[in-house]
Amino acid sequence: MAILVGEVIAIKGVKISIKVFEESNKDTLFYDGTKYKGVSIREYVQIERGFKKVICVVEGEYLDEKWIDDEFHYIRTVDLKPIGYFESDRFVEGIKHLPLIKDPVFLLEEDKLADIYGKADGDFVIGSLLKEEFPISLPWHKLFNSHIGIFGNTGSGKSNTLTNLYTTLFDKKIEQINGKSQFIVIDFNGEYTNGQLTTDQYKNVYNLNSRNAEQKFPLAKSEFWDTDTLSLLFQATQNTQKPFINRIVKGKLQFDTEANFLNYIKTTYQKVFTAAAPHPELLDLIRDITDTLNNSVIKNALKNIAFHGSNKVFYTGGSFFNSNGISYDNLLRAHVDAIIIPQDLSDLDQFNIRCHIQLIRDLISGYVQFDFIQPLLKRIDSSLSNLTKVIQINDAPVTNKTVTIISLRKCNQDIKKVLPLLIAKHYYNPHKVTVANPPDKTIHLIIDEAHNILSQQSTRESESWKDYRLETFEEIIKEGRKFGMYLTLSSQRPADISPTIVSQIHNFFIHRLVNDRDLFLIDNTISTLDSMSRSMIPNLSRGSCVVTGTAFDLPMVLQVNELAKEKQPDSEDVNLEALWC
Repeated sequence: MAILVGEVIAIKGVKISIKVFEESNKDTLFYDGTKYKGVSIREYVQIERGFKKVICVVEGEYLDEKWIDDEFHYIRTVDLKPIGYFESDRFVEGIKHLPLIKDPVFLLEEDKLADIYGKADGDFVIGSLLKEEFPISLPWHKLFNSHIGIFGNTGSGKSNTLTNLYTTLFDKKIEQINGKSQFIVIDFNGEYTNGQLTTDQYKNVYNLNSRNAEQKFPLAKSEFWDTDTLSLLFQATQNTQKPFINRIVKGKLQFDTEANFLNYIKTTYQKVFTAAAPHPELLDLIRDITDTLNNSVIKNALKNIAFHGSNKVFYTGGSFFNSNGISYDNLLRAHVDAIIIPQDLSDLDQFNIRCHIQLIRDLISGYVQFDFIQPLLKRIDSSLSNLTKVIQINDAPVTNKTVTIISLRKCNQDIKKVLPLLIAKHYYNPHKVTVANPPDKTIHLIIDEAHNILSQQSTRESESWKDYRLETFEEIIKEGRKFGMYLTLSSQRPADISPTIVSQIHNFFIHRLVNDRDLFLIDNTISTLDSMSRSMIPNLSRGSCVVTGTAFDLPMVLQVNELAKEKQPDSEDVNLEALWC
């Protein structure tokens, strides 16, 4: 038998007011060996209406003054919100039954919280209810079958929540998961490259470094020589530069032998120096090709060649390079015929050469304008040295383990913008084509500090490129679920992330947020968040978070357990007291 603490005195819509008996004003009560929490904010009570038990949460309280027998009497009045009811000893979320005036109100036994919050779903515990300190098991089969958002200001504990969530999953399920699902972590700050998440048996770690090459992310040749991939790597504009790249890729795939490539290079030299009306830019383009081939003989020969403005031809000394080819045969042909392709020429360098050759031939034929394609070549030249340090292109077999950590901590900003999108497409495109229906394999892409690549506020890039990047991730988050691809986004600035992406997230772990724009986004995006939980977000303590979404019947405030030291992400705050002493 539960403890009677009051009775219903008012019902306005779905808002219920009760009078609390004076002897019930205690924080904790014990009755018949059972522990009960007293009536206070965010506690639970049950109202009995016949055989029905309506479960309510306390939202507010006040003192009601009444004048009785020539003196004031103070009656403690509490406002409740119904959240569900028990039917056949099973909790059902939602409002179906409402009480009547004078119905009795009882305290809810603490062990009933397990029925309300789902401990019966298993032992997937990452924390306890903040106020009740009651361990709660999360419905992992619903949670990881969805897109997840983990938001919170710096120092609020969101990295610990992300790590705890997946560490618990791998500790309990890694053997069953292995071979059926892949988890890819894009780690901007290098927080998960040591002993976090799972053991080395199930984990690959790529420490990418755009300054001094350490490890490289592997791409197959067929994946690299793809119009979308190359346009992505070099931020090609949609209408002019991407069609230019498409012509290069088609030519490469059509004539994909070393002999054809060598002949392609040699005939390009001939075209430049036998053109009837050459563009002055052709000389710089052919010099760039010579530098990439590292041919010192031709490089020295080209130093003495210039463009004659009046005659509109190239010349060296007293010789003009006319369309009859005599000067080319006398001065350059022998050197060009002796060209060999360097053994260490990478696919990135080959692409650079093909870009220059394509532009040379397009300019000679009048197919393009130099000013439209030159910015692409500049980006290719500036990006090559960085990309060759972080990308490896070959067809060698790659061992795909269950967990892949890709650390971008030592990469520059350009690589941090481009590579996550390349990685996302690397996993998403082949997966959606080959996966069964329903999916028999899943991919889980985890992006820590997601605002770095999903921000609409970035001014470091063109609008067209930013739109392309956002549209790609928006497609993944909107369409990926049907193919078994899920995103987990962690960010300290959710308002910076595309609203389309945030609106598609199914489940949220919301740590402390104080910025008005972030709170406004939360208000207008998460339909499952109640007003009381929302009001707590700016004042949450470190490690506590509001958990809500489609996997949970009710929003709850969870205190996430702190992981053991060796399993914590490498994001610990500086201890100045120890540092400066």
